[in-house]
Amino acid sequence: MNKAELVAEVQKSLGVDTSKAAAERAIEAVLEGIKKGIQKDQNVQLIGFGTYSVTERAERDGINPQTKEKIRIKASKAVKFKAGAGLKAIL
Repeated sequence: MNKAELVAEVQKSLGVDTSKAAAERAIEAVLEGIKKGIQKDQNVQLIGFGTYSVTERAERDGINPQTKEKIRIKASKAVKFKAGAGLKAIL
């Protein structure tokens, strides 16, 4: 499912009086809320759906696949998603 299909699904769920633009704004608001939550608290938990969290990646050695040269990969942060029980149950 891509974003356009998700917008159509949200519009259908909200009813016939909801426009496509309103459904898209609702999705954007949720995504912005998740982004701000991750930036501020580093953890966003949606009961029954899952948890978004920030994880630290340590500095490590790697290999450039084109030149086979050894390189040093800097430490970084990444977003991790762990599915909740409700989401796992529907699979």
